Order: sequence, then C-alpha cells, then structure tokens
Amino acid sequence: LKMETLESELTCPICLELFEDPLLLPCAHSLCFNCAHRILVSHCSGTKPLESVSAFQCPTCRYVITLNQRGLEGLKRNVTLQNIIDRFQKASVSGPNSPSESRRPRPYSATVTGIMSAEQRVACQFCEQEPPREAVKTCVTCEVSYCDRCLRATHPNKKPFTSHRLLEPVADAHLRGLACLEHENEKVNMYCVVDDQLICALCKLVGRHREHQVTSLSDRFDKLKQTLENNLTNLVKRNSELENQMAKLIQICQQVEVNTAMHEAKLVEECDELVEIIRQRKQVIAVKIKESKVMKLRKLAQQIANCRQCLERSSALITQAEQSLKENDHARFLQTARNVAERVAMATASSQVLIPDVNLNEAFDNFALDFSREKKILEGLDYLTAPNPPSIRDELCTASHDTITVHWTSEDEFSVTSYELQYTIYTGQTNFISKYFLSTLHCLYNSVDSWMIVPNIKQNHYTVHGLQSGTRYIFFVKAINQAGSRNSEPARLKTNSQPFKLDPKTAHKKLRLSNDCLTMEKDESSLKKSHTPERFSGTGSYGAAGNVFIDSGCHYWEVLLGACTWYAVGVAYKSAPKNEWNGKNSSSWVFSRCNNNFLVRHNGKEMLVEASLQLRRLGVLLDYDNNALSFYDAMNSQHLHTFDISFLLPVAPTFMIWNKSVMILSGLPVPDFVDCPEQQDGGCRQQDSPYSSGLKGCN
Repeated sequence: LKMETLESELTCPICLELFEDPLLLPCAHSLCFNCAHRILVSHCSGTKPLESVSAFQCPTCRYVITLNQRGLEGLKRNVTLQNIIDRFQKASVSGPNSPSESRRPRPYSATVTGIMSAEQRVACQFCEQEPPREAVKTCVTCEVSYCDRCLRATHPNKKPFTSHRLLEPVADAHLRGLACLEHENEKVNMYCVVDDQLICALCKLVGRHREHQVTSLSDRFDKLKQTLENNLTNLVKRNSELENQMAKLIQICQQVEVNTAMHEAKLVEECDELVEIIRQRKQVIAVKIKESKVMKLRKLAQQIANCRQCLERSSALITQAEQSLKENDHARFLQTARNVAERVAMATASSQVLIPDVNLNEAFDNFALDFSREKKILEGLDYLTAPNPPSIRDELCTASHDTITVHWTSEDEFSVTSYELQYTIYTGQTNFISKYFLSTLHCLYNSVDSWMIVPNIKQNHYTVHGLQSGTRYIFFVKAINQAGSRNSEPARLKTNSQPFKLDPKTAHKKLRLSNDCLTMEKDESSLKKSHTPERFSGTGSYGAAGNVFIDSGCHYWEVLLGACTWYAVGVAYKSAPKNEWNGKNSSSWVFSRCNNNFLVRHNGKEMLVEASLQLRRLGVLLDYDNNALSFYDAMNSQHLHTFDISFLLPVAPTFMIWNKSVMILSGLPVPDFVDCPEQQDGGCRQQDSPYSSGLKGCN
C-alpha cells in the first residue's frame, strides 16, 4: 500500500488525525477515545450529566452503540490498530504532529485524484485576493474549495467543523458525490432502497447493506427524476393557484376597504339623520314648553291683579270699620256703624266676592317626557340581521282535496320584508325532518326542479291551489329582509281524499240512488233504466261505481253500513266485467260480508277475515302510490286486511249490496290510525295477499 492510502485508513473520522488511543466499536469501526468522549459530551444538556448518556451513533456507519455502566471504559481498545499507527509514524518522514500533516483529511479517491492534472488545479473559492490561491481541499459539507490558509481559518479543530468531510480539490461539483462513504477508494455504482443511500459494490458484498434491497443508479435516477418532475409540476401548478388565490384575496381586501368606507359613511349618515331628528324634535318640544309657560304666567298675572283689587277693597273696608269702632258716642256709632257692619258682614259671608278663584298649579302635567322606549331602541342600534325562522302552525293549517292553507308566525314580524313559501310532494325518502337537515332538504325529498316557490308574501298565511288529492306535501316558509333569510322547520301537510259520488250511469237497474247520489239501496220495484256499457247488469250484480278514477295519491272513504249484512266494497279497473260479482275477476278487489262471514275476494279467490258482527262503519284506504288497498273497522280503529296490488290502470271505488242500504262518505282526511305512508314498515300492511295459498276458490 502507498503511504497516503495507508494514512487514510489510519485517520479518525472525527478529528481527521491519526487515531490516538483508538476504541474498537461493536460495528468494527474505530474511534479516538477523546473523540468518543466529545460525542458523549455533545449529547449532554444543562441538567443531564455525562454518566446518563448510554448510547451514541458510530460516525462512520450510524450504528447505535450501547454503553454499559462503565461507559467508554467498557469498550475494548483497538491495540492492533494502535500498533500499526505507531509503526506508521516511525516510518513516516513527517510525524503526525507536523503542521503540514495537521488535520490530514482522507483522500477523495485514486480515480479522482489521478485525473487532476496541472491544468485542472482548483482555485480557492474563499480567497479575497486576485488571483485566488490554489485550493488544497474541498469540503463536501460546505461544497466549497479552500486554500490552506482559508481552510485553517474556516475549519478550526472544533465542533461542528470536526464532522465536515474534506477531500482533495475537485474541479467539477458533480464529482464530489462519487466516492462511497464507507469505502472511499470505491465509486458508488448502486443505490440502497432501504437506507435511501448511494453505495458501492463492496457495501453490497461485505458491508451493512448486503441484506438490503438495492437497485441500479439509472433506475433510481429515472424514478427520482420522474418524481421530481411530477412534484415540480404540481408545485408550479400550486404556486400558480396560490398566486391566483392571493390575487383574489388582495382584490377582496381592496373591496373590504371600499365596503368598509361605504358602510362607515352610511353609518355616519344614518346617525346624523337620527341626531337631526332628535334636534328638530327637541326644538318643537321646547317651543311647546315655552308657549305653555307664557300661557301659565299670563293667567297667573291676571289672578295676581284680581287678588290685588280684592285686597285693596278689603283693606279700605277694614280701615273704615276700625274708624267706626273708635266712636264712643252711642248715637253717632249707631248712625255710622250700621252701614259698615252690613258691608263687613256681607264680605265675611261671601268670601268668593273678596277672594278670587286662584289657580296655583305650577306643574306641566301635559308635558310629561318619557323617552325610555326610544332610549331602549337607540341602545339596540346595530346592523340589520336576518329575521328569526318563522314557525308553521300545524294546528291552524287547513286542507281540502286540492288546496292547503298554511299558517305561520314570526318572532321578528316587524323586521320581515316578505315571506317565501316553498313546497313539494313528499316522496317518503326519509322518516324524519330536523332543522339540521334544512340545508339538504331538496336532496332529501325531491330534486330542486320539483319544488314550487311562492315569493313576496306579505301576510302570515297563504292558500296553495291546484294540489293533488290525497297527497302529502312538504312545506317550509322563508322569512326575508335586506340582511338575508331563514327557513322554518319543514311541515308535512296533506290534502284530503278525492271527493266522489255514486255514478248513476253505473248503478244496477234494481238499485235506487238518493241523498245526492251518496246513498244506494236495493229496490226491486225501481224504474226502468237504459242499458249502458258501464252499468252493472248481471243477475245478482247489484252494484254501482264512483264517478272518479284514481291514479295517484292516498285516498280514504267510509261506508255507513247500517243494517246491511250482504255487501261488497272495493275498487276496480274500468275494464272490470259488469255482469258478475266484483272480486271474481283480476280487475277488481273487494271486502265482502255474506251474512255472518267476512271475506276478501280477488280473481275468483277468497279468504275469510276476522271482523265484528257489529261492524257499522267500514273504512277504505286506497294508497295508489304505494300499491295498497286497506280496509278498517273505522269505529274501533281496527285494521282488517290489506291487498298488495301493482296497479296498472286508474281504479274507481265500487259498491255492491244485496239487502238494505249503505251510505258513502268521501273526501275525508286520512285518519292517523290508518296513515300507512309512515307505517309501512311498522305492521300496517299484512302479507296475506290474495295471491297467497290461503285464498280458496269461489263457489
């Protein structure tokens, strides 16, 4: 080995001097005892003693070295290395303490130093003189080349400069990273994926990277370059977005300044107007007070003058009376005092004559000032805010079969400019409504296009016309002023069922309709009726249909049965046969009573149903949108049966009787106990459809 190469192997990586009292680390590297001590000292803090440091990293391979209780004394001395150093020092021309050998760095690599010719000498990058001196070392950490003088000035043998790595002068910066950190005479030619580090072939063969995943430099170069390019593109894009955002923010700041100035000017203007109004009212009230003062003083002056006149007359009378009392002669006294006594008696008896009516009221009762209400209003002066949400009063809302009148109240009615009513058909997509979901109402119930809006309502109620019969709607009210608007809690309101009557054109010729076509009764002696295709005509098919066909909504009607014990009530398509009982075909569905038996019938199949013989009021619920036809004992709120039907066509209410009479009640609101849209999953609908095996064929 050359002396220079041998010296690099004997140099401490910390102090860059030949090893002195070297310690053999568990990772097989060596370190000066004093350098190891300085590493431990660097890990100490103001409150942490040196003895508490129990581990440090090898400066060469970063292996963590754990110390025992003896600390550095517990590490073995590298005696072999110390002997080699001693022999090297004896054989060396210059000792290790020679100034020219002080802080001798490890050479860069034989390949790099070999290519440095005289024409490629590197100039010092730190010299201030011109031309700069020739560089003797290149600091990899600083990435600067130094001459000997500048190197000693900038890299004293103290932390943190002791950890800087010095190489032979390198002309091209891209050559600095070619030397392996662990094997300095080897060039890096692969990449360790685990440690994210450039390594040489020896590192993979015998070093700590031998078990690690490695890749070629070209592969890593392509990946890293692509990643960098992508990140750079994203960064440039982000910078562009930030610039645009910043420009918008600057514009907003400018607009904030403009708006602030405008609002401040508006505030001053409004306050000046208030002050001017107060000043004018102050002048008006002051004038009234002065006028009242003048009037009061004029009246008081007149009263004072009257009192003075009375006082003068009274004083003259008193003087005259006193003169009379001084007369001692009886005759003279009687002659002169008689007239005076009469005048004094009259003045004493009638005090009103001598004392005028004097009003001494100095108060201004008609000018009581109480500005407490105005003061409270002035104390509450602030920017206008959006009104509080109105509240829909369900108990005040009313409905018919095609209208709903919505009533609401508002706490801030005086600050509301107008109201806006929005409504749509309730689709049943959610079972609860909460104020926390108002922002997503349109998503929960229907699309935005299906909402109807009634703007600029000045009253706290509104009637919506043209609604579907027997349909549930979602309503909410928006209170609006210049500051904004707020929505009420949504309310679910429903129109009543479609009203209908019995259609005389469909009634069997042996049925008589009365009570405005709401009552039908069996009448064998009825008049002749012309035959029409829609009239029930079969023997024993004593029926009639309603005068409406229903194709949407939820409708409820009731049948007052009275003493009738043989009937059939249900719905049917227009195409249902008119010459046979309802329920014997696929176009009709009925609930029937045959004396003491109750049953449901469809498509020629029937099934017995439990019901009270005292059933006098039969409720029928047609929920067309949910494909259901239900029957109820309306008096006892008892569910009797539900057909599950996939409606294909509009249906009409149908009625058949074989004795007595029945009466129809239509256009009713759907009672809560049969309100199936909210209870479909709660047991309202039975699964005993007429298609099940429980139905038997009709006899």
